[in-house]
Amino acid sequence: MTVPAVSKRLSARSPAFMILFAVSLVAAAGNMGLQSVLPAIGREFGLADTLVAAAFAISALMWTLFSPFWARLSDSLGRKRVIMIGLAGFAASMAGFGLAATSGIEGWLGVGVAFVLMALARTIYGVFGSAAPIASQAYVADRTGPEDRTQAMSLLASAQGLGTVAGPVLAPFFVLPLIGLAGPMYAFAALGAGVLFLVWRKLPSGEVVRIPSPSGAPRHTAGRGLWKDRRVRDFLIYGLLVTGTQAVNISVLGFNVIDEMARTGASVAAAQPYIGLAMFAGALGTLMVQWGLIPLLKLQPHSLMRWGAAIALLGNLLSVAAPGYFGAVVGYAVISMGIGFARPGFTAGSSLAVEAHEQGSVAGLMMSVAGLSFLGPPVIGVALYQLAMPAPFLANSLLLAIAFIVCFTSPQLRRMSLAASERPHRTASATPPASQPGPEGNR
Repeated sequence: MTVPAVSKRLSARSPAFMILFAVSLVAAAGNMGLQSVLPAIGREFGLADTLVAAAFAISALMWTLFSPFWARLSDSLGRKRVIMIGLAGFAASMAGFGLAATSGIEGWLGVGVAFVLMALARTIYGVFGSAAPIASQAYVADRTGPEDRTQAMSLLASAQGLGTVAGPVLAPFFVLPLIGLAGPMYAFAALGAGVLFLVWRKLPSGEVVRIPSPSGAPRHTAGRGLWKDRRVRDFLIYGLLVTGTQAVNISVLGFNVIDEMARTGASVAAAQPYIGLAMFAGALGTLMVQWGLIPLLKLQPHSLMRWGAAIALLGNLLSVAAPGYFGAVVGYAVISMGIGFARPGFTAGSSLAVEAHEQGSVAGLMMSVAGLSFLGPPVIGVALYQLAMPAPFLANSLLLAIAFIVCFTSPQLRRMSLAASERPHRTASATPPASQPGPEGNR
């Protein structure tokens, strides 16, 4: 088979990219919408805050374990099919969580049984949740050249930022009299099913042009053990540090806002819009970075990583220096800006560090970082918060300082920085074609 010309590659304006954008948007909106109401559900159930955080740790464990599997399966089964599997799992898990929450709130089941069912629903999310974003990232990597990939990955990542805006903002509107706090889960389950139908009907799969592994290894084994490869190891370490601190901030935020509003006499239910507002501010910060500053400044991955760690560090220090609801909102917004720089930095950097036949594997590896970050850090962060309000933010500051130092001491990142400063601007015609061009390139 012949490989189409470079001009056939995926465009950010193509219908296929817009569909992938919708996939990431709905998944992020649903997850953050659930995150915004989960502290209130936990308080309604009378559960310990750390136990509520542990519900997310279960899904994070499954996410981490299954991410490499979905990455390999997307290489053999195809990106589109794996995206569909992931969306189906997302819709089922959200609906199941909603039913379990309703059963507990309405007294149909005991609180303990309802919580176990909620944890089971999150387990389903953990098993299937990583499939769609992994396959979406690999789909984009397959169809973009090196000079376009950072911008494409940033735009795809911005869908998650937009989802973090939409989820918490929309969630209070779905808290309706008959279904209460479980309403957002039913709504996002329906949205996930709608996007699944769109992917099935409209997303092109295309002829897959395979590039054999230079080592001669079978394709299904290519990329195994990538986590210890020196090309991506430092991106992985950086990603674990940054996303781990983000998981702490997200998990602590709801409880922090509830407690701050309680000082004014507000109930748990009355605090829910304020949680949404705080998450909205953080999401706007992420979008400002990923939709405005990154395209405007055309920063390379190494620069994104440096700025990301530094700004997120500043946000955590602000959360300590300015307690209260206003301080929580501003600090979270600045932290989210830093994450907006950092995430596309290490995902695009790791993608550029490996070969075409390893894109699925590196996408799975970077996606497993998200699972690992929600495995232990949320529980530890909430436990630190219960000991002392500043404790999780101070711990985050230490980890982000280490991540910032990694950006300057890592040989791989230093080489990338030097190469970027010495590399002349390349035209599209000088870049090798994408490994898996599809028919959407003509649109």
